[in-house]
Amino acid sequence: MSDGKSVLLGVSGGIAAYKSAEIARALHVDGYRVQAVMTRAATKFITPLTLASLTGNKVITDLFADASPDETLSSAIEHIEVAQSADLLLVAPATADVLAKFALGLADDFLSTAHLAFEGPLVLAPAMNTRMWEHPATRENLALLRSRGARIVDPDSGELACGTIGPGRLADPALIAGAVRDALREDDDLHGECVLVTAGPTREALDPVRFLSNRSSGRMGFAIAEAAARRGAKVILVAGPVGLPTPQSCERIDVVSAEEMNDAVMSRFDEATVAVMAAAVADYRPRSTSPQKLKKRDGIPAVELEETPDILRSAGERKGQRVLIGFAAETEGLEENARHKLLAKGCDLIVANPVGGSTGFDVDRNQGLLLSTDGDVVRLDPMSKGRMAERILDATAELRRRKAA
Repeated sequence: MSDGKSVLLGVSGGIAAYKSAEIARALHVDGYRVQAVMTRAATKFITPLTLASLTGNKVITDLFADASPDETLSSAIEHIEVAQSADLLLVAPATADVLAKFALGLADDFLSTAHLAFEGPLVLAPAMNTRMWEHPATRENLALLRSRGARIVDPDSGELACGTIGPGRLADPALIAGAVRDALREDDDLHGECVLVTAGPTREALDPVRFLSNRSSGRMGFAIAEAAARRGAKVILVAGPVGLPTPQSCERIDVVSAEEMNDAVMSRFDEATVAVMAAAVADYRPRSTSPQKLKKRDGIPAVELEETPDILRSAGERKGQRVLIGFAAETEGLEENARHKLLAKGCDLIVANPVGGSTGFDVDRNQGLLLSTDGDVVRLDPMSKGRMAERILDATAELRRRKAA
């Protein structure tokens, strides 16, 4: 997905600077080469050694680093070389000071000087006190930067380190990494498509407190939704109960139970040209739900189960010329069980994921097999879920081209 591209990561001096470590890690996992540049103020919040360890590169902290007389010239022009070798400049967090410098074209440290020498896409993730964020000077600087083509990842609202409640908190690192992928993506091969994605678990109530569910975090489905939107698709995301931010440009429908997810999917299915069923839908639910909390003193309840709606099978029966993608999480017989599901449910593709280890449920990485009805099997080695989403959508776009031919 990254094609060996390089990101120049600027870190400026705010309390959110510590989150740059998570951003650097996410970019590195996606395969980008990351070169970090820190302002002097940033080094008060996070050490350069932390970012150097995560990126595998020396962290630049000064325009004129300590150097011998023979090295002074190379140090003086390093900002030019670094800027010319990067494919994208990301500043996260971007303080009000940095936004002002960039807007005015000031160049009094390595980061601001490299900015003037850089000609590629610029992504800024501001973070600051709410009053600073809402100040007219900051708003004017942001408007000017946007007019020059900068992508702004707006901050979240919430309680800030200073105790203020309002906008100004650095956006989720996953959204920032997504903005980088978006800025570096060169095609929109899903333009004109409508992609319906399901994500996360379902919860099947036993009583008002307890439920049957599974370990799905929804990250894989959300990564697919985000990637499809970046590639130009209209995206409808049907999400089970997860605490993930809505990907940009996606319509989100929140559900809880398998019945609710089935109703949401079937009500929007006719709009879709692609359906990606990444949700881990509960196969069973209690036949009856207690209206009151079950008490331990009443003894162990006898719970009778019944099947939930088979959303994937129903989609397969209605798919027509749509591309239908299913998922299979397996503890054994990975390829055999996934192949059976592929054919039984009427899918075009199925993603088979082994359960356990450092990939799969509730982690940032995934692996598995991508099986198609023509017998092809593509091995998906361990990678970030964002990168796997791109691999899945590459195959999806190719299938759409074939069906349209």
